[in-house]
Amino acid sequence: MSLPDCKSTEKQPSSAAPNFHVVQLNVGGHLYTTTLSTLRKHSDSKLAELFSGPPKLRADTQGRYFIDRDGSHFGAILEFLRSEQLPKENIPEVHKEAVHYNIKPLIKRLEETPRLFGELVGRQQFLSRVPHYKENIEVLIRIARAEAIAARHSTIIICVLRTEEDLGFYDNAINSLEADKESVVTFGPWKAAPLVKDLLDCVKMDIESQGYTLSIQPHAVEKSFLSRSYDYFYELTFTWW
Repeated sequence: MSLPDCKSTEKQPSSAAPNFHVVQLNVGGHLYTTTLSTLRKHSDSKLAELFSGPPKLRADTQGRYFIDRDGSHFGAILEFLRSEQLPKENIPEVHKEAVHYNIKPLIKRLEETPRLFGELVGRQQFLSRVPHYKENIEVLIRIARAEAIAARHSTIIICVLRTEEDLGFYDNAINSLEADKESVVTFGPWKAAPLVKDLLDCVKMDIESQGYTLSIQPHAVEKSFLSRSYDYFYELTFTWW
């Protein structure tokens, strides 16, 4: 859908405008200069669509085309369109922008970099085999926030069951807890190579990526001479200030 035009000191390029036409851009307050040929390089991209045919963008007060999106990483997008050079940093953020602008060659190249390849093929494939992983992360954050009133820390106990055999001991293990059993969040079991430590690293990574400060340590359970002790429990501590 085309946006309403506004008066601009720069002539709006048409689909017939020469590719060497210089274009001034304001992307969320970040200023860039490029050419139509660069923006139209990949015909099925959103940028090519925006700069082909009738004008689809508003202009700012200086006549620059305005894209209402954070432009912090737009320079990396332009650099790839100009020279096919990949960024050396902020790869996940640039990937997000490449997906938004539908620049398929850049998306593919970024997903082949070690960092994104490991995230998409390794970590995310593992987490997809952990039942209710994403839902559990949301529950943990919700419980922690509910317990944050007038407190510096919120501590939640989680239960991590690596195998089906561990699951068979769940009832006995949960009954051995003196803590509030209703608020225990359980992960697993899963059929994949990563260990319990790997799962805990993922939990910490995904919660801290949302801006929280988190520490994880084993939950100490009092051992009885007559009963078995279980090492399935861990304390997640959110620090608020």
